[in-house]
Parts: sequence; structure tokens; C-alpha cells
Amino acid sequence: MNKTESIEDFYRNKLQWMPDNLKKGLGHFNVFKLDDFNGPQAKPMPYNRRDFFKISFILGGNRAHYADKVVETNGPTLLFANPQIPYNWEPLQSIYSGHFCIFTEAFFTNFGNIKDYPVFQPGGTPLFQLTEDQIEPIRLIFLQMHEEMASDFQYKYDVMRTLVLQLVHLALKLQPAQISVYEASNASTRISSMFTELLERQFPIESNGQQIAFRSPNDFASQLAVHVNHLNRALKETTGKTTSQVIADRVVQEAKMLLMHTNWNIGEIAWSLGFEEPPHFINFFKKQVELTPKTFRESSN
Repeated sequence: MNKTESIEDFYRNKLQWMPDNLKKGLGHFNVFKLDDFNGPQAKPMPYNRRDFFKISFILGGNRAHYADKVVETNGPTLLFANPQIPYNWEPLQSIYSGHFCIFTEAFFTNFGNIKDYPVFQPGGTPLFQLTEDQIEPIRLIFLQMHEEMASDFQYKYDVMRTLVLQLVHLALKLQPAQISVYEASNASTRISSMFTELLERQFPIESNGQQIAFRSPNDFASQLAVHVNHLNRALKETTGKTTSQVIADRVVQEAKMLLMHTNWNIGEIAWSLGFEEPPHFINFFKKQVELTPKTFRESSN
């Protein structure tokens, strides 16, 4: 797996130019046509993390590699990517088209927490295959983005934020009904949100010298200054899972990505994920996946 691609890398490698307003700490947004990145000279998209958010509207069949999953679609697709999860997609035909927009988390400062939406969550649904009647509304949103970007309207970036949220809400309506965190008590929602932030802060793991600090429910409860039973009740209320299940799901997801996309040995992966002894990691992985890490790696390749 390659190192995380910064937004500066994107402009430097793909466009050979850098926007004047691209500065660290400031919000950034831009929108592009996929057609401009198409053709025989186009470089394949590497599988790695980016330090920015991206929404892609792809017309044509494609194969998306997202976290530990591979999904093929045979038609128009809407793909949401966040800085926590590595991904790429490859067209299944020589000619394709569409649009994509990129933006930083800072672009939404004082405008809401964009990363809290399920489409940008590590365990959320990031990819949607579209029906014929869903294509036009999304196409019109991207066309409006291009129109606003070309304008001199003083508040055009406020319009862009609204258009991004329109895409997010359209996608959420396509998802099956799930337990809503808003139905839970405010206290449970707050604790769950802090837990998720603490859990995700440990990822991504980008070198075999990096190790997660917290892995047990007691570790997280101690950091959040709550009793472990209180934390467990809050997560059960908001996610339907126990603390141990949520942690295990996230550790397994990271383990799968490391097994699939690095050449690290099992001991290095085990240590990075907080297991002091490789056999403990092997037993944990086999219990969750019903395969040993070695068998999973071989079958994935």
C-alpha cells in the first residue's frame, strides 16, 4: 500500500499545477470531469488513502477496491471516499465518463461535521449503483457545481457545501433503514461519538513501526472517564453492538487491508494491531473471519 496521497500530491501528479488558494489549514473544494482523466495516457489510480474527501459519479461499469472489499458494478455508480479508508477504482471498459469533487474536512468547518455522515464512516456503505431515474438528479448537481466554480459569485462555496450535502442525503435515502443514533439518548450519542473518534484516531496504520494504543473496552472506558458498563450500554443503544464487537470489527477491517495490500509478515501486522504475540492475533482473526491470516492473504491474492 502506498503512502497517503495529500491534496497537493493530487494536483501535482494529476494536473501538474497547484491552486493559489491551496494552503494548509484552510478549507479547499474543487470539481472535475472524469473525461479529462480518461484516454490511453491515463495513469491507473493507486490503491491508497487520501487526506481529503472525494465523491465520484462514474458512468460505466467499474471495479472498486474499498477497504477490505471489492465491488463490481455494471452501470452508473456513486462512490464516497474518506481519509480513513484506502481505495481505488478501475474502469471495466475503455471509455468512461462522469464527475468527481474533492474537499478537505476544513472546508466544512462551522458548517457541520461531514465525517459523521454514514457514507463517510469506515463501516458505512460508500458505493451505490444507480438506477436510470437516479442518474439525472445527480448529474444536475455536478453540473451546478461546475457552473458555480466558474462564476464570480461571492458565496459560491456556501453553495458548494449545500450541493455536497445534497449528494450525501440522496445517497442516504438509497441505504436500507438502520438504527438511527438520533433515536438514542443524547448522553449515549455523545459517548458513542467520543468512542468512535478515539477508535478511528488510531488508524490508518501506515508503517510497521506504528502500534494502536487502545484495544480493549476497558482501555477506551478509561480514556473516556466512564465505567465500561456505561460505555457498553451506550454503544449497544446507538449501534446495536457491544464495545468488544465494534472494536473487533474495526481491527479486523484494518487487518484485512494490511494482509491484502502490504508485504508485512504476520508478526508485524499482529504487533501493529496491539497483539503482543502472533498466535493471539491468529486466533482472534480466525474466530472473526473463519480463516487464518495466511489463508486469507493467499485467497485474496
